[in-house]
Amino acid sequence: MEIGYFTMPSHPPECGLKEGNDWDLQVMRWLDELGYQEAWVGEHHTAPWEPNPTPDLLIAQALMQTKRLRIGPGGFLLPYHHPAELANRVAMLDHLSEGRLNFGVAASGLPSDWAMFNVDGMSGQNRDMTREALEIILKLWTEPAPFTHKGKFWTVTKPDTMFDFLKPHIKPLQAPHPPIGVAGLSKNSDTLKLAGERGFIPMSLNLNPAYVSSHWDSVEIGAAKTGRKPNRQDWRLVREVFVADTDEEAWKLSTGDMMGRMMHEYFLPLLGHFGFKDYLKHAPDVPDSDVTVEYCAKRNWIVGSPSTVAEKIEKIYDEVGGFGVLLVFGFDYKHKAEAWRHSLSLLSNEVMPRLKHLGSAKKAA
Repeated sequence: MEIGYFTMPSHPPECGLKEGNDWDLQVMRWLDELGYQEAWVGEHHTAPWEPNPTPDLLIAQALMQTKRLRIGPGGFLLPYHHPAELANRVAMLDHLSEGRLNFGVAASGLPSDWAMFNVDGMSGQNRDMTREALEIILKLWTEPAPFTHKGKFWTVTKPDTMFDFLKPHIKPLQAPHPPIGVAGLSKNSDTLKLAGERGFIPMSLNLNPAYVSSHWDSVEIGAAKTGRKPNRQDWRLVREVFVADTDEEAWKLSTGDMMGRMMHEYFLPLLGHFGFKDYLKHAPDVPDSDVTVEYCAKRNWIVGSPSTVAEKIEKIYDEVGGFGVLLVFGFDYKHKAEAWRHSLSLLSNEVMPRLKHLGSAKKAA
């Protein structure tokens, strides 16, 4: 099992945009030093608690300040980008990364973002646009011959050489393209079926572990359509993680600090508006009112001393049937920076060595 990082990025509304960007860069430098495999950066346009509409600007800076960490958008919201422009932009970013870029894509799930860009998310238009945009981007990267794509949402031409010198020439460094990741939330997720169908990296967002186990079913359903055999080592699980020297300290620093505040002020109320609190429950008959910060910390979060955290990760691993990469959900702890760095360090240096047997046990099975 490997470890990585998934950041929305999350910052409290009073945090300045550059101030938040600088914290995210600091965390990326720590991840690189501590041996984390990868980091994913979200894109949002109308969420004050998730204030980054341009993940590639942060990623470009982070790539210059790290040496080994793979970094990528998690993901670009494809309905809001012209596919030809994004194909060139991502290809350029791949060259700047010297091959360390991951390319995460998403359909966008915030109604306020849909409204800003006039996308009808209620009818699923955002998902249709995502599929079409991705088809165009991949074709621009892999189809050598000129073509014109006339789709439902975009018409894109790859022209032949013009005036002797002018022609499309920008392709990613990684052939045929950077690894593509997609994040899924809902049960029977269409996005995760797409991951299985196309061999993309499936990422399950931070939900109740019992609920998440259904996500692998979606990956397998998608893979069956194209005769693929999906590998659980590719599956990423996003979780809230806080490791401290003792269980008591970890509880205080998580529920009693920024993790608890973000969940209480933003994430839980937002999921309530969407009717998504079911995704956090360990049983369907749990009332919505019981789904509090403390409930989530006990049931879903991975919080505690190194030994406690190792036990919790192993339990989730067994519950879902195995996965390849644990992605730590990012929070803004710049007011207690050393506590967050210590948590990341303990996970890498104290917890992961206790879990080495998981991968070998799964391979042996």
